[in-house]
Amino acid sequence: MSSRGMRVVALVVAVLLVIAPTGAASADDVVVVPDSATITITGDGSGHGIGMSQYGAYSAARKGRTYREILGFYYPRTRYARRGGQIRVRINHDDDRDLRVNAVRGLRIKALSSGRAWQPRPRRATQWRAVSSGRTSVISYRAGRWRVWRKVRGGVQFSAGRKPLTMHASPGPVRYRGALRSVRHSGSRITVNVLSLEQYLRGVVPSEMQAGWPRHALRAQAVAARTYAAFERGQWGRRSYDLCDTSACQAYGGVTAEHAASNDAVRATSQKVLTFRRKVAFAQYSASNGGFTVDGGRRYLPARGDRYEGTSKDYYGWTVSISASRIEQLYGLENLTAIRIATRDGNGRWGGRVTRLEVTTAGGDSPGTYPVDVDRFVSTFGLRSSLFKVISAD
Repeated sequence: MSSRGMRVVALVVAVLLVIAPTGAASADDVVVVPDSATITITGDGSGHGIGMSQYGAYSAARKGRTYREILGFYYPRTRYARRGGQIRVRINHDDDRDLRVNAVRGLRIKALSSGRAWQPRPRRATQWRAVSSGRTSVISYRAGRWRVWRKVRGGVQFSAGRKPLTMHASPGPVRYRGALRSVRHSGSRITVNVLSLEQYLRGVVPSEMQAGWPRHALRAQAVAARTYAAFERGQWGRRSYDLCDTSACQAYGGVTAEHAASNDAVRATSQKVLTFRRKVAFAQYSASNGGFTVDGGRRYLPARGDRYEGTSKDYYGWTVSISASRIEQLYGLENLTAIRIATRDGNGRWGGRVTRLEVTTAGGDSPGTYPVDVDRFVSTFGLRSSLFKVISAD
């Protein structure tokens, strides 16, 4: 960088420090970025940090804490209640025009708009599928080649009583309990798995937490996941599904993901959910909070130091390297000269999680300092959490 560029950066940094608002981060959180630099970031934790820490639950269970003690720490002021019924889960990876399942004895096909149902028995059928065509579903079976069986108005449901169905999609075959629906949502066809809440939990717990972890950690996960699902079920009214099968909701892998240890945790906590003032709690959780839970905006989701979190290298001291050019490209900048953590939440290491991040540019038509969205920055550049520090730009 030229001496003129260095003077510009020095002036910008000095101004930023003078006008720093109350609660701003320290001078150490302003990093000058030379030309063609690689920016190195270190951090702790993984995820949003609200509610239960899964790693904290693991550590607490290893210290002999029961699942009730674990949940009592992460969700204070909550009580226990019972919830059952069904849940509707969007299967995000099946996003093409058809729902395709293996043929199985006792297969039942239902037209969702009319309620009419059939139990077809074509000879030599190996697979069935429902292809969306406008407002119509074309139902076919495969016996050497695909043969149209019938067309129905609206969505279609496949089920086989207590037998799981094997669904085929881009990642490969996955088995699901309950029923599989092909329905329209926001102008597109989607697949929805409809099953009991307890059956659903069998595919969630081992997808969210390692099945080899202590049993009381798995039980805490089962209650938290059941509570989260029951809360989401009551939020969306007439929408065709209650929640999705990815980490944007909570991970769910169907029968294919099930494990004996996690199934035992589901049975041991059968129908148990957490409530606050007689309403199902919003039981958020993440992998690791980095030593301090994040305020979730509810009395049972406070910000507090976490005595169960340790310093596992899986969650602490991670590093990410980002080229200055990638940041310039993402935000449409010319000549990135500084990056600054302007404010933190005040809780934990380095003064807590980043709540305001700013970048400074000395080039282009509009040189100056601009705020950037912290969550987008974290997700785009693969940071594990917003509890981070910029340690160098070389």
